[in-house]
Amino acid sequence: MQKKFSYPLKISELKQTKYTFNLSADKDELADIREILQVVDVKNFSAEIFLKFENRDNLLRVWGKVETDLILQSVISLKNFKQHINNSFELFYDTKATYKDIHEMEAGINDDVPDIIENDEINLADIALEQVALCMDDYPRAKGEKFDFSEYATIEPEEKNNPFAILQTLKK
Repeated sequence: MQKKFSYPLKISELKQTKYTFNLSADKDELADIREILQVVDVKNFSAEIFLKFENRDNLLRVWGKVETDLILQSVISLKNFKQHINNSFELFYDTKATYKDIHEMEAGINDDVPDIIENDEINLADIALEQVALCMDDYPRAKGEKFDFSEYATIEPEEKNNPFAILQTLKK
């Protein structure tokens, strides 16, 4: 399937300057985003993305903000509700690194490991969609909604075993 919401960018065509990209989805692209994110509906989607390429360090810094209004279905009540996402992000790409290079890096758990660029191309729309997907709840529910499992199951108190009960039987 050809994605309608796509903004590919060739890394080799970038100069060492700061770039600004404003992405805004139209009606057809919103339908494409709805399918990608697997939500009930997407009311709007916009992103402001900045790029700074530093050739001497082989480093591409990508940062910006993504804003969208999604219509999600609650896993508790099965009713639709609106969720507004406004998320800032920052990513780093190593333009010359390979997966082998990243794998061989000695990095701690808190170290920022740069992402890899494949085929000299990144897709700004994919970056924006990924940031929204990271903000979404795996099990969406409307604000204040809680699952009351007591109506579906009865919980009986556990009998506590006394570790010294065996001594009582030995005493007799």
